Amino acid sequence: MKRRDFLKFIGAGGIGTGLGILFGQAIKPPGSKLIPYLIPPEDVIPGLANWYASLCTQCSAGCGVLVKVMDGRAKKVEGNPLHPVSNGKLCVRGQSGVQTLYNPDRITGPMKRKGARGSNSFEPISWDEAIREVSGKLKELSSKGEAEKLYLLSSSLGGHLGMLADDFMAGFGSSNSIKYDLFDNRNLRYANKSTMGLDAIPHYDIENTQYLLSFGADFASTWLSPVALSRGYGEMRQGGHSARGKFVQVEPRLSLTAANADDWVPAKPGTEAILALAIAREIVESGHYKGSDVSAWKSLLAPFGRTYAAGVTDVDKGKIRTIAKEFMNARPSLAIGGESISGYSNGVSGLVAINILNHVAGNLGIEGGVQPNSSDLFAGRRADRVGPGIDALIKAANGSGIGLLLHYNNNPAFTTPGSAHAVEAIKNVPYIASFSSFMDETTALADIILPSHTSFEDWGDDFTDPAPGFQVATLMQPVVSPVFKTRSLGDTIIGLGKGVGGAAAAKMPEGTYAEHLKDSWSGLYTRNKAMNASELTFERFWRDTLAKGGWWKESKPKMSKLKVSARSAARHISKEPAKFEGDNSQYPLYLIPYAQAGHLDGRGANVPWLQELPDPITSVVWGSWVEINPKTASRLGVKMGDMVEIESPYGKILSPVFVYEGIRPDTVAVPIGQGHKLYGRYAENRGANPLEVLPPTVDSRTGAYALNSTRVRIVKTGRPGDLVKMDVSTDELGRNIVQTVPPGGAPHKDTSHH
Repeated sequence: MKRRDFLKFIGAGGIGTGLGILFGQAIKPPGSKLIPYLIPPEDVIPGLANWYASLCTQCSAGCGVLVKVMDGRAKKVEGNPLHPVSNGKLCVRGQSGVQTLYNPDRITGPMKRKGARGSNSFEPISWDEAIREVSGKLKELSSKGEAEKLYLLSSSLGGHLGMLADDFMAGFGSSNSIKYDLFDNRNLRYANKSTMGLDAIPHYDIENTQYLLSFGADFASTWLSPVALSRGYGEMRQGGHSARGKFVQVEPRLSLTAANADDWVPAKPGTEAILALAIAREIVESGHYKGSDVSAWKSLLAPFGRTYAAGVTDVDKGKIRTIAKEFMNARPSLAIGGESISGYSNGVSGLVAINILNHVAGNLGIEGGVQPNSSDLFAGRRADRVGPGIDALIKAANGSGIGLLLHYNNNPAFTTPGSAHAVEAIKNVPYIASFSSFMDETTALADIILPSHTSFEDWGDDFTDPAPGFQVATLMQPVVSPVFKTRSLGDTIIGLGKGVGGAAAAKMPEGTYAEHLKDSWSGLYTRNKAMNASELTFERFWRDTLAKGGWWKESKPKMSKLKVSARSAARHISKEPAKFEGDNSQYPLYLIPYAQAGHLDGRGANVPWLQELPDPITSVVWGSWVEINPKTASRLGVKMGDMVEIESPYGKILSPVFVYEGIRPDTVAVPIGQGHKLYGRYAENRGANPLEVLPPTVDSRTGAYALNSTRVRIVKTGRPGDLVKMDVSTDELGRNIVQTVPPGGAPHKDTSHH
């Protein structure tokens, strides 16, 4: 026996015996597990780590990351210090990316359904068989003249992958691309487009503002780009460019962002738009606004006086005047709005009200205010981030309008209200092919699964939206070899297009998706070369861009004269507060379902690090809870940890009580993300999903769900719940640890003190 073969044999026997008990079925055949260490690949030096620049895909913010790889394994993820979005920082979801890559519940290869739909019974098949079957189903649909019955349901695909998917659908002859994420900001996009003419989400320059007025924008956790906005907020608070700025947060629940504010204003749910308009009226009436259309604005805002607004919003009219005065006198100031104002039946109206507020205060198109973002990075073309809403797909499925559904990277069976009956609608589709990496509630309804790589195994790119005031394109590259028998989604789409033939095949690029991506960047190279008179070859440009993590040209944003006209705004605002489902006499409490930093819309629930991460407000782990004000809890006769029913006209869920001072007495709140029936061992049968008790109410203008439009009642069950908290107690137990002194009551022996 040769010495090398002997070492392989001894190594396999030693590890198989010594660690087999610990790792069990995770141990792979000795050849695949040990040879990489004894005969390392050319690009691997045992014990030496490499850092690769790439793209985080845990949300849509488009952060640049560095991935530490040692011995062919991804070990750690950090923010890319060169990237203008992440600037070396990274959120908890980005840090947990390695647990997505090595998750034991990933789908390991193509599978075909063998049981009843939804039974989660599949058998493995080859990739050739999978591509051949789906291509055959597509040909069959086309031959019947029903190309329009092909639907693509995906998350908000960006970059060249989104363009490739659009090309495939157009070549096949279908315009039915449904882009759906629970928090896809479609109301924000619509409000900005209809009042300011902006196609891309603007840059909200928190870093350089002097007064930030936020209506429920939880940018410290989930809103838009938490890493970039939190960093900007830190600069604003530290006075990095001038004096320290002030921050006021308006929302009925004290979120993580509100906990960092100077002032929390707990306005009554559904009235935030009226509060914003009342502040805007104060500014116009004060004479601060100097526009030639001042009379039109006075007329439009006349119904929103302080007295009326105070009665509706439960915010003192003196407080309204103070905020208005501070907001208009601080230069610059900035108003922003998140789910707390956009998640009602009048969500668009609320966001338009914020645009009005920024307009009359003079905050549009200035440093420290609202700045436009360009969207013409690649010759003016980019994939649509938001298409028709999920309700369009549900209606088509219920009406036999879908012949074949292609599904990728979202989970509407979990992230839509139970009353929308998305599961029942999707079951009506004759044939479903999913490209998902995990067996979630929607993927389990598929007839065939062609699993995709994770971001650490694949090529791709993203055009940051919202950008930081200038254009940013981030590259994604494979940092490790594929762990399982998965494929790049781009290659799968190309394979299907060529399998179908005809116009669909003609729309597909030659070669692989990685080759197509590289070719597509040649246009940016040509443009960059013209701008910089560079002598770099394209190959050198490509290598440098990969090493850097993408392409951007940091510069001060081009300020434009953004404005909001009273005529365009008048179509969207109303004196009426938001409407709620549930009679007040039977369902007396407003329900606020909110996104958590770790789980977002539920996509992070299968990651153990994120389950173990204590919620920064409640410290709860591995479960869900309902937040109830102490006064309300006392009235209901419930205490911390009691299991209660949360019931609406559309259903009920169970959750333990978390007694919380930071919520209005007429409001309860439940985090979104738990309550999965499928999605792997770490997510299944854990906690409750508040979306199950919501109505199917959508904004007719955008198709966005009104998540905050429900009233509920709390019913005692008489039994304790499983509330696992990292803090032991908030009770002093009579030990007098925390002592208080009234203002001015502390004695001083001399005048010098700190």
